[in-house]
Amino acid sequence: MKTIVRLLYMLIFLSVGNVSFAQEINVTGKVTSSADNSPLPGASVLIKGTTTGVPTDAEGNFAIRVPSAQSVLVFSMIGMTPQEVVVGTQTVLNVAMQEDARSLEEFVVVGYGTQRKLDVTGSVVQIKGEDISKQPSMNAVSGLQGKVAGVQINNSGKPGEAPQIRIRGVGTAYGSANPLYVVDGVWFDDISFLNSGDIESMNILKDASSQSIYGVRAANGVVLITTKKGKSGKAVVDYNGFVGYQKVTNQIKMANANEYATMVNELSTINGKSAILDPTQYGEGTDWYHQILRNAMVTNHQLSISGGGEKSTYSFSLGYLNQDGIVEKNNFKRYTARLQNDFQVLKSLKIGYTATGSFSKSKDEAGGIFRQLYAAGPVVPVYYADGTYGDPTDYNLGDGNNFNPQVTIDYYNQNTKKTLLTGNAYAELSILKGLTFKTSLGGRYSQDETRYYNPEYVATFKQRNTTSLLEFTRPQARYWIFENTLTYTKDFGQHSFTVLAGQSAQRDQSYKLTASALNVPYSSEGDLYLTLGNTDGRNVKDEGDLGTYASYFGRVNYSFGDRYLVNASLRADGSSKFFQGGNAWGYFPSVGAGWVISNESFMKGQNIFDNLKLRGSWGKIGNASVPSNLSTLTVATGGGLAAIFGGTVNTGASINTIIPPTTYWERGVGTDAGIEASFLKSRLTVELDYYIKKTERAIFDIPVLSSIGTESGRIVGNQANFQNKGFEFALNWRDDIGKDLSYSIGFNGGINNNTVLSVSSGANPIYDGGVGLTSGALATRTKVGDPIGSFYGYVVDGIFQNLDEISKSAQPNAKPGDFKYRDISGTNGTPDGAITGLDRQVIGNPNPKFTYGINTTWNYRHIDLSLDFQGVAKVDLYNANLGWRYGNENFTKDFYDNRWHGEGTSNTYPSANIGGGSNYLPNTFFVQSGSYFRVRNAQIGFTFPQAVNEKLKIRKLRLYANAQNALNFFKYKGLSPEVRANENKPTQAGIDANVYPLSATYNFGINVTF
Repeated sequence: MKTIVRLLYMLIFLSVGNVSFAQEINVTGKVTSSADNSPLPGASVLIKGTTTGVPTDAEGNFAIRVPSAQSVLVFSMIGMTPQEVVVGTQTVLNVAMQEDARSLEEFVVVGYGTQRKLDVTGSVVQIKGEDISKQPSMNAVSGLQGKVAGVQINNSGKPGEAPQIRIRGVGTAYGSANPLYVVDGVWFDDISFLNSGDIESMNILKDASSQSIYGVRAANGVVLITTKKGKSGKAVVDYNGFVGYQKVTNQIKMANANEYATMVNELSTINGKSAILDPTQYGEGTDWYHQILRNAMVTNHQLSISGGGEKSTYSFSLGYLNQDGIVEKNNFKRYTARLQNDFQVLKSLKIGYTATGSFSKSKDEAGGIFRQLYAAGPVVPVYYADGTYGDPTDYNLGDGNNFNPQVTIDYYNQNTKKTLLTGNAYAELSILKGLTFKTSLGGRYSQDETRYYNPEYVATFKQRNTTSLLEFTRPQARYWIFENTLTYTKDFGQHSFTVLAGQSAQRDQSYKLTASALNVPYSSEGDLYLTLGNTDGRNVKDEGDLGTYASYFGRVNYSFGDRYLVNASLRADGSSKFFQGGNAWGYFPSVGAGWVISNESFMKGQNIFDNLKLRGSWGKIGNASVPSNLSTLTVATGGGLAAIFGGTVNTGASINTIIPPTTYWERGVGTDAGIEASFLKSRLTVELDYYIKKTERAIFDIPVLSSIGTESGRIVGNQANFQNKGFEFALNWRDDIGKDLSYSIGFNGGINNNTVLSVSSGANPIYDGGVGLTSGALATRTKVGDPIGSFYGYVVDGIFQNLDEISKSAQPNAKPGDFKYRDISGTNGTPDGAITGLDRQVIGNPNPKFTYGINTTWNYRHIDLSLDFQGVAKVDLYNANLGWRYGNENFTKDFYDNRWHGEGTSNTYPSANIGGGSNYLPNTFFVQSGSYFRVRNAQIGFTFPQAVNEKLKIRKLRLYANAQNALNFFKYKGLSPEVRANENKPTQAGIDANVYPLSATYNFGINVTF
């Protein structure tokens, strides 16, 4: 009986089991990216409504048992749009997941960590690396132009030259005005070494509260750069390359030989001399711009390999850039290599490192060549019939333009090499739940070499050299940074907070050696050694700088119910640069608050806002980007200061500069108020900001009289306070039209007003801006109530037409055809019938008031199109080329057509004597609008269908054509309205003198993924 019962139980069990097993289904498949069909390792495959799920393996494959045909599988992965699939009768499910652009934007990189965009209370903008690398920019920073509100970028056409970037206006006036770049934890002033294709994202910290966690170096803004890392899965090989050429845009048309000869004779007559040239003898003559400038080739290649397993990932890349300059013989080559690894040593311990190497070499352009191209006489041929160089002396033109630019190019011999090694290693330990300790050690080593050789030669009467000179300049720098942070994150109920505590130590040392020798013979580039020169002519000079820093910082982020947000931080920095006077330490606090209105209960049910947030912040930041020990008196020595007494040579010395007793921290104080909103299912996003950014105790170098006897002729110290106040906006719309067409349109802009609040000299202003001006006249002034570096000079009220007008004017020494200056003020503040320095006033502002950008993308099936527009408005430039004259320099065709050459011929343009009398003095004629609008980038690409890729056994193939800066619209009379500040100094901004112009770039490229 018992046996029968047991058999019955077994039959029942087997029957139930068979029913159960009959209902379960084994499902296998593969999860890939819809963008390039690459496998997605680590994607989650979950049975909806349960906790049962599996991750995909390194190949994106998965296998899971589901209860029934009605089961729903949920596929999810960070950065991808989740998908739900009903199993039905399928036993094989292959899913292609799409990137979720909105989810990618939910987290942004901030100082020492990341935050949800929702939780950020400061002004932080993230630009994805793919948006930068798509452009053929030779420097990654250039790729930001027109993409971020409130960020102004001035590029240079010179190969290898870093762009100048200003975040919310001028932050400092002395030392480095560049923002702080933090690349994988290592601090930099310049990222020219970095390949754009290696960048994962760039995050721009624009307000003081987000910057203050980097207190010591945040005065000019902070740019956080995260480079690409490997992902678990099969190795992915990417190749990106392009080839193209660069062409000068909006080239200045100069007067031809006939026109030039006419004006030279007019100038000679004005100065009481006879005619010099016969205009009928020359015709068109030499176009020096076309002779020396060229269409320049540029090629770029990058190869990267990335992948990994369960416990480690890797990424390796190589890059090569070869860029010719638009000046004959000018060339720049850069080689980069980067290696990155992450290792999950233990469940609670992760370590990793990033190492980058960069080497560049260039054949430099001759200094002053653009000045020569502008000034050279077109009556002078490049070569005579016998093959010798055309000589300006043969034409009796004087010394103002006694040069043949071809000679300058042919005999100029300078090469520059730059080597940079940088790296960072870290360890991250999870101590307890929510508590993480991270330590990192990073550094960089750089060594440059500039070799200049001036040979013995005789080319023209003036262009000759009888004693060869060899000079080497070798700067090198060593820097390390050691940082430790402890982060604790805790959520309970509606409360969420993160606490960060950290410590940092840095050491930055630079050293530069300059050595030269005379009469070094030239047999080949490899035989140029100083020891081959004369012993008597050798000279050696060295200099250096050392800065050390100790820092402690902390931050608290708090959120209640994802509605109320508070962020607060404090950083204390000690720097050896401000050791004197017990002023070594600076303290930089900040606080920010936010209110996510759209998460309030009273907003439920409304259909207007998908997201609405108000935020406000305040913070202090500092600037240590100045030379060390400014309050230490230094002296200069040299042969010119030696004296002989009793047959003995006694070395003399001169004070370098006047110094203040103590130099204090330059610091910034900023406030920001912003609104973030999204509408229409997040298709439209809006971000508005109002800010005030004040620089206190700003450091300036002020010119002093040379009669004082200092070597530099300047005094450096805390001289002024100034501020930037402005408004920024960013509007973005994106949508899909059907299943084949998607597009996005973004518009951003920024309005900034710069004002000097006070100067230590009281009513006495700070003058500067003498570069490229005849007789060293100073064209800028910094004074209370005006923008920093304002153009300052005389107001032109017309042109003197005859002697009778002159006799009745305040300029009795003028000549017909000269500028008529406005009599504004005398010693008593009213017009006094004489033109003196008191009649000068502010005549222009080199600080742009309005910057903007328009960025669009269009995707239709396999075709993509991007159009980027960018512009600047309400800014002035000083065209120093027009008045930079010492004799018979050439004139532009515009000047020839509009010049005064007799009574009634012009009341706006002067005579050919523009560089004589008092005409060369800074005045409104030389100040021109620097506003412009350009098609910054236009690119069309074609991505091959997946069927083609499978036949070619590749993952992705894309071809594209690109045009950068192809269309430019402006009224400025120079080559380009994008004029960089000389020596990167705001007090010399906007002065166009020997500027290397921008060019348009046209190229074709290919992206391949294996």
